[in-house]
Amino acid sequence: MRFMVIVKADAKSESEKGPSAGDEKLFAEMGKYNEELVKAGVMLAGEGLHPSRKGARVRFEGDRRTVVDGPFAETKELVAGFWLWQVKSREEAIAWLKRAPFREGEVEIRQVYETEEFAAADPSGELRKQEDRLRAEMAARH
Repeated sequence: MRFMVIVKADAKSESEKGPSAGDEKLFAEMGKYNEELVKAGVMLAGEGLHPSRKGARVRFEGDRRTVVDGPFAETKELVAGFWLWQVKSREEAIAWLKRAPFREGEVEIRQVYETEEFAAADPSGELRKQEDRLRAEMAARH
């Protein structure tokens, strides 16, 4: 099972400063934690995101597209970073997350849909073949 682990933004992650000199201890702890995740075969990907002031949102209304530049006001609705983990269960994902070196905030865990879960919507299997082909192409490009 794959899970996306979503680290919520806060005032510090949205600040003008970005990662600062006072964060060495947390960065060292997070580096050690990420090493444990990789060595255990859990971590597939993980990244921190720039503050929303450097981002944009695209709104879709029928054929109309509207771009809204950041920053975005509701910090609690923003994502500051993420991991993509491969684990055996939701419980295992939670157990790993409880070991994270965070001191405050909130982190969300969401299971990622697997291609097989869409079998009922793809009786011919063509969409699954396309998905497999696209994944192989992405892997080859990276």
